[in-house]
Amino acid sequence: MPTRYPTYDAFWPYYISEHRLPTTRWIHFVGTNGFLAAVAWCALTAPLTFIPAFSLSLGLGAWAFKMEGRRAATPVLLGMVALGALGHPGLLAGVLFAYACAWVGHFLIEHNRPATFTYPLYSFAADFKMLGKIVQG
Repeated sequence: MPTRYPTYDAFWPYYISEHRLPTTRWIHFVGTNGFLAAVAWCALTAPLTFIPAFSLSLGLGAWAFKMEGRRAATPVLLGMVALGALGHPGLLAGVLFAYACAWVGHFLIEHNRPATFTYPLYSFAADFKMLGKIVQG
């Protein structure tokens, strides 16, 4: 891995190379869908608090995403989770489920280090891109 991938497009091939095994990709698929289910549940059960908080969280992430090529945005990702959880604490369950699935895939199956430690926002976006590719076949 180079010192920093300057763009998301440069990061994507590395991300995919860390998910070579189908089992790892499917575990990520389950984790990402679990996160999406938690987001939907939070939005349905507390729309007046969760939707604005989650929207602000995504806006913060979009702003910081542009800087990820220069430095890891870990504090921003943690802030995003905290902000979303202020809207509904159930979001934490979705985040924990998604990361648990991903880390099982990396540590126990691929035997590598998750890219989220170095590229948290690029990895977050890449999880959804990979989810889309799995759905497309």
